[in-house]
Amino acid sequence: MTGTTSGTRTSTGTSTTSGTTRVIVGLSGSLGSLAALYRAVAEAARREAVLVPLAAWSPSDGDQRGPRPLPELEHAARRRIDTAFEQAFGGYPADLVIHPLTVRGGAGPALVSAVTGPDDRLVIGTGRHGRLGRLLPGSVPGHCHAHAACPVVAVSPSELLERLEFTARSGAPLPFAVGHHGTGRPLPRPVGVR
Repeated sequence: MTGTTSGTRTSTGTSTTSGTTRVIVGLSGSLGSLAALYRAVAEAARREAVLVPLAAWSPSDGDQRGPRPLPELEHAARRRIDTAFEQAFGGYPADLVIHPLTVRGGAGPALVSAVTGPDDRLVIGTGRHGRLGRLLPGSVPGHCHAHAACPVVAVSPSELLERLEFTARSGAPLPFAVGHHGTGRPLPRPVGVR
């Protein structure tokens, strides 16, 4: 599997930062993956770890028009990462080291291969099946729980919805508001690990 960061750096499906604790989060564009992103950002900040948002793509990814060119599919995966951060935080949080990664392959194997050691954390959304999704044969959560060499944190979309409801009740700005990231200044795009 080959991966490419959203910036100009290229790496394999594993890490270019050996010896560094990482929090890997799978981003599919679903509400479950946004909930996972919230959890992963909090986990990376708490552990002072590198955040690795990962979007997997495959040549079989297509639409009604049929198969798309490989560079277009990889670019769409990169956009998926950017869009997730824009939707969740109004951009990339400035206080984290972020190493975005796109990987050609299935989501489960791509996420498992991004793990570099037992100190990493793998954060995934469970999707609409919730806890049941972890047990479904062939599901991404099921694959990650069975094969990852580190702890796997499965996050349901309901956790994000609960946070949004609490935020709305408290009168604080909604975390999905464009430009809301807590500092009031523009957020830079990540270009690799600092």
